[in-house]
Amino acid sequence: MTLETFLLWVAIGAVAGYLASLVTGGGFGVVGDIVIGVVGAFVGGLLFRSLGWHAPFAGIAGTITVAFVGAVLLLVLLRVVRSGRPRRA
Repeated sequence: MTLETFLLWVAIGAVAGYLASLVTGGGFGVVGDIVIGVVGAFVGGLLFRSLGWHAPFAGIAGTITVAFVGAVLLLVLLRVVRSGRPRRA
């Protein structure tokens, strides 16, 4: 992996994670949003591929859209899992 590829992943993850945190009502900070965005890109890619869907836009915009959808699903799943646990004082 080249430095440019890594930085592109970070940038896409940051944008997708930030947008997903806005939609779901809160995120995990800058680093957390980047991680959520990058993992969301994998989740979104798997989801889109398994359903036979294509990104609605070409290029970076399509990649961010797919990552955004995956990040939103991931954040919703994390909230469901976290809400089921008893909270510590």
